Amino acid sequence: MSKWKQHIVLDVEADGPCPGLYNMISFGLVCVGDPTLSFLGEVSPILDSPGIAGAREVSGITFEAQQAFAKPETVMRAATQWIAALTGGKRPIFWSDNPAFDWQFWNYYCHRFAGENPAGFSARRIGDLDAGRRAEPLNTSAWKKRRETTHTHNPVDDARGNAEALRWILQQMGQPMDA
Repeated sequence: MSKWKQHIVLDVEADGPCPGLYNMISFGLVCVGDPTLSFLGEVSPILDSPGIAGAREVSGITFEAQQAFAKPETVMRAATQWIAALTGGKRPIFWSDNPAFDWQFWNYYCHRFAGENPAGFSARRIGDLDAGRRAEPLNTSAWKKRRETTHTHNPVDDARGNAEALRWILQQMGQPMDA
């Protein structure tokens, strides 16, 4: 198994800025080792509020449509099983465009609905890795032009584009993707 199969890019869509006060709508997981491998999680709301209208508009999913999604318990358990199968039971390493947003929802929903977060307590930010690689610590967005898949706010599309860009960054750093 490629060591990069343990590396997963996460993207989250939500109806507000933080879990507990707002609902996660959906999330995408994409394998860095093989970006064709993905998981789409769409979860029913846990709060009776539709959240912030502008946040919902970004996702394109109405509160009414979200109510038809599967229960978070079902989705989060399926996601953690997908991760375990992908990684062969090894601890996954999560990456995100913005873990300050994505990770907080993922972590909260994992602990609340699946009992634990299979990735532990941390995630890595793609922009910081690339900024360090280029020795430009204040330019954390240049990497986004390396996405191949269009950024659509479908969480799998967005995670896949981010995984493609991360692969490019890692290759620039001399990391073979088949290792």
